[in-house]
Amino acid sequence: MSRAPSERTQVHRHPERGVYDADLIHRILDEALICHVSWMDPEGGPRILPTIHARVGDTLYLHGSRAARPWKTLRDGADVCVAATIVDGLVLARSAFNHSMNYRSVVVFGRAREVTEPEEMERAATAITSHVAPGRETEARMPTEHEFRQTLLLAVPLDEASAKVRTGPPKDDPPDIELPIWAGVLPLALAHGTPEPAPDLIGDLPTPGYVTGYRRPDLTG
Repeated sequence: MSRAPSERTQVHRHPERGVYDADLIHRILDEALICHVSWMDPEGGPRILPTIHARVGDTLYLHGSRAARPWKTLRDGADVCVAATIVDGLVLARSAFNHSMNYRSVVVFGRAREVTEPEEMERAATAITSHVAPGRETEARMPTEHEFRQTLLLAVPLDEASAKVRTGPPKDDPPDIELPIWAGVLPLALAHGTPEPAPDLIGDLPTPGYVTGYRRPDLTG
């Protein structure tokens, strides 16, 4: 479902890359491991922090420490901007000017709401755990009441969001095509290494399949 872009979400630079389809926006947010949250702190000026996120329906949940002073501004209802990006490839053109990247990105504008209702807190914590490692939410102990008191969970509606996507080969200027310089795309993908069991692991526990076979969701389709 496509939404009409707002003044803030309208893509002006390369408007042909702008996408306002909610399904694609959701898929990019689901695949991206982290996001960056920015806002204006009335005492400290502009702020930006990376954090773990997860999407449930049309709500984006953000995760931070209650002890971190900058997050308190968000808890009090400040306007927020959230950005998530997935880099799919390096676009190597013949000229330095035309180098680029193939990417999928989302920008969300809104106002954060603190999550305080126990059921929604559990739902957000489960979603964030699953977002990091799908399947982990079925094994990991969920936060206790004491741990929830140390955690700030924020909800941002996805009512005002847009995606920007670049795909394809380099776009060199016609005179540069004759240059004897290799040009093309170097695809990039997230890959995991060999799992490293915790040194204090008790017993001969097998490594779960969702760890040995870890991969981000293939949500490009």
